[in-house]
Amino acid sequence: MVALLTALGIILFFLGLLFSVAWHELGHFATAKMFGIRCTQFMVGFGKTLWSRKKGETEYGVKLVPLGGYVRMVGMIPPANRSGDDSGKPMSRWRAMIEDAREASYVELEPGDEDRQFYQRAPWKRIIVMVAGPAMNLILAVILFTTVLMGIGVQQNTTSVDTVATCVLPADSTQTGCPADAPPTPASEAGIQPGDRIVEVDGEPTPDWAAANTAIRESMGPTEVTVERGGETVTLTADLIENQVVARDENNDIVYETDADGEPITDEQGYQIPETESAGFLGITFAQERSPLGAAETARVMGDSVVGVAEALVALPSKVDDVFRAAFLGEQRTVDSPVGIVGASRIGGEVLSQPIPLTDRVVFMVNMLAGVNLFLFAFNMVPILPLDGGHILGALWESVRRGLARVFRRPDPGPFDVAQLMPVAYIVVVCFVMFSVMLLIADVVNPVRLVQ
Repeated sequence: MVALLTALGIILFFLGLLFSVAWHELGHFATAKMFGIRCTQFMVGFGKTLWSRKKGETEYGVKLVPLGGYVRMVGMIPPANRSGDDSGKPMSRWRAMIEDAREASYVELEPGDEDRQFYQRAPWKRIIVMVAGPAMNLILAVILFTTVLMGIGVQQNTTSVDTVATCVLPADSTQTGCPADAPPTPASEAGIQPGDRIVEVDGEPTPDWAAANTAIRESMGPTEVTVERGGETVTLTADLIENQVVARDENNDIVYETDADGEPITDEQGYQIPETESAGFLGITFAQERSPLGAAETARVMGDSVVGVAEALVALPSKVDDVFRAAFLGEQRTVDSPVGIVGASRIGGEVLSQPIPLTDRVVFMVNMLAGVNLFLFAFNMVPILPLDGGHILGALWESVRRGLARVFRRPDPGPFDVAQLMPVAYIVVVCFVMFSVMLLIADVVNPVRLVQ
C-alpha cells in the first residue's frame, strides 16, 4: 500500500507541475493572440515531440523533457539594422550567433505575417505578453494558498491537553523513556489528563493557546490550573518548576539559534535549531486543530512566502556546490537543498504515503505546488534572456529610448535588437541545462528526504 501511495503521489505531483507549466504558457499564448501575434506552437517540455495536434494556426503538444515549455511567436527578434554594417570584414563568432538566432526567428514567417510579428507590437503590449506567463503562476499560487489557508485552514494550538509527560526532561533531551531519577512532571502529579481544556491559570482566564502558554511560562511554584473535563470545571493545583523550554518571542513564535552574522544555525539535515530558555514548566503538550485564517493573516503568510522564495532565489547560486557534492561525492543533502522535477515529485510521493491524516497530506502537497508556482513566477521575472524578464527588460529599454527620442525630437531609434543578447542567452541556457542535469542525478542517487 505504501508503494502504491508513493507512486500515486509522484504521478499526481508530476501532473501538477506539468499543469503549472501549461498554465504559465497559457498566459503568454492568450495575450499574444489578443494582440494579434501569430503563435505557431504551444508546447509543454523540450526536445522530441511525444504528442502534438494542430488546431488552426497553432500546433499544441507535449515534448520529452519536462523542464519547462514555450509558446513560439513569429518575429520575436527584429530585423537587423544594416546601416552600419561593414560587409568587408569577416563575421565574428559572436555576430554569427546573433545572425543565426535572427534567421531562426524568421523561418516560420508566412505570407500574411507582415503585421503579426512580436517585435512590431508596442513595448507595453510586449511587456503584457511576457509578464502574463509568470503572472499566471502567481495567480495559481495565490489560489492554492488561499484555498488552504482560508478554506481548509492551518494547524493551530488549542487550549486542550494532548499529552501529559510522565517525567521532567530538558527541552533538548533526546530520551524517549524516563530515567529512574527523573522527577514526575507537575501536570502528572496534579492529575491533569489528556482531553482537559485549560480555562484558567492562577486565576487568569486563558481564552486561547497563546494566553495559556504564556501564563504557564510565567508561573512558578504552586499554581491553580482550572480545566474543563467532561462538561465540568475542575480546579487542580500544580507545583510548576523551572525548566529549559523552547524559547519564544513576544508573538509566541519560536526563536531559533543564529550565528554571529545573524544567520540561522541548522543541524545536519538542515533544520533550524530552536533556542532554549528557563521558564515555568507544567509538562503537557497542547492539542492542535485546523482553523481557517482570516484575510489579513492569509496575506501575511503569503507575504512571508514571497520573501522566502526571493531569498531562496538569491541563494540559489551558492547551492550549486552542495548539489554537486551530493550528486557526485555522496554528501548528505539538507532539507533546503534545491530539487528538480524528479526530486519534487518524489517528495510528493513520500508525503502521500505517510501515516498521517489525509487532509494533512493533501495540504502539504498543495502548499508545495503553490510554492513551486511562486518560484516559477520569481525565477521567470529575472531580467536576463531567455527568461521572460529578459524580454521585459528589452521592451522597457526600447520604451525609454523611444520616449527620450520624442522628448529631444530625434529620429525613432526603432525596436530594441534583442538578438544582440542572444550569446548571453545561450550561456544561460547551457548553465541551466548543466544545473538541471546535476539536480536530476542528485535527486536520483541522493534525494532530499523529509522523513528519515
